[in-house]
Amino acid sequence: MARRAEERCRARFAEIDAVAEKNTLRVMEAFQEFKVSDACFAGTTGYGYDDLGRETLDKIYARLFNTEAALVRIGFVNGTHALTTALFALARPGETILSVTGTPYDTLRQALGISGEAFGSLKFYGVNYAEVDLNSEGLPDIPAIKACAAQSGVSAVIIQRSRGYGSRKALTVEEIGGICAAVREVNPAANIMVDNCYGEFTDIIEPTHVGADLVAGSLIKNIGGGIAPTGGYVAGKKELVERAAMRLTCPGIGGECGSTLGNNRLLYQGLFMAPHIVAQALKTAVFCAAMMEELDIDSSPTVDEKRSDIIQMIKLGSPERMERFCLGIQAGAPVDSYVTPEPWQMPGYDCPVIMAAGSFIQGSSIELSADGPMREPYIVYMQGGLTYESGKLGILMAVSAMLEG
Repeated sequence: MARRAEERCRARFAEIDAVAEKNTLRVMEAFQEFKVSDACFAGTTGYGYDDLGRETLDKIYARLFNTEAALVRIGFVNGTHALTTALFALARPGETILSVTGTPYDTLRQALGISGEAFGSLKFYGVNYAEVDLNSEGLPDIPAIKACAAQSGVSAVIIQRSRGYGSRKALTVEEIGGICAAVREVNPAANIMVDNCYGEFTDIIEPTHVGADLVAGSLIKNIGGGIAPTGGYVAGKKELVERAAMRLTCPGIGGECGSTLGNNRLLYQGLFMAPHIVAQALKTAVFCAAMMEELDIDSSPTVDEKRSDIIQMIKLGSPERMERFCLGIQAGAPVDSYVTPEPWQMPGYDCPVIMAAGSFIQGSSIELSADGPMREPYIVYMQGGLTYESGKLGILMAVSAMLEG
């Protein structure tokens, strides 16, 4: 079965490798332009003033994203933290943030204030929220987006690139560009932000190349290359990045402080490896799609579809099959392979979530993992794979566990 699936993937693998080569060139050119040297790898302590490595990495990220500025910090505890920090840069009290891809990913809902009554949410500080759902085909509803973005008080628009825990497809960079153009047509002053998690380096351009004002994401997903130990980034217009920096630290300090504690080399090396590592994760996902075709299990994207994130959605239909699939992924991991994943009430989610993740870095989604909320229609979301070979073996163990169950 695996041999047939792999043969089915050959053409897609070649396309993925071509994207990785172009993105590697972009990263190499950025490293060379800003004269990365051994001095950039030295860490700082305390306040972290004059951190050459930190300041140079910000410039490299800005170049890669075609933006005026960037903020790359280990002080971001996860992607949600980076995204929330960016959201606070978008709007003032009394203004409205409009989500144009439906309700955002679960962990952002409390930050926005659309679920729960968390102290310090955007709603707590008087920032309003509105949303436009996707159309019946699961695509951006451009007419509805225009109508809502034109309303008084809307000062910012957010776009979620990845599918999250949803059934819709990840948005391509071209589709994001179409949304940006539609918003600009009716509300030229609106700040447009993209949740870029899981999407970096899946294409040769990023959302900020096609009209987005701000992007944010996690270093323990694509762009950290499986080497960055923690952190996140925000990249975009200088004024918005500065606002985000003042939210991360405090007004008057912004991005001037923040010791790197000897982690600079890992952030540079992770970024250097990222285009290749993302390609490995994409190949793992494509192989998984081909295996699901062999088993006649509904899965998205298909082998032949263009991908804009590293996530493979697999509709398993029952809690038992979800648990068996995750058991196999966990058993195929290099770390904690002996443990059994159990659903639990994770912070930020409204139902128990099962997660298989035997990773070198806790919670690293660029490493092979599978997770999903334990609710109908019982969909598991597989992502990551530092090497295609290990990712393939993990998929085979997950399929075996399901068949044995």
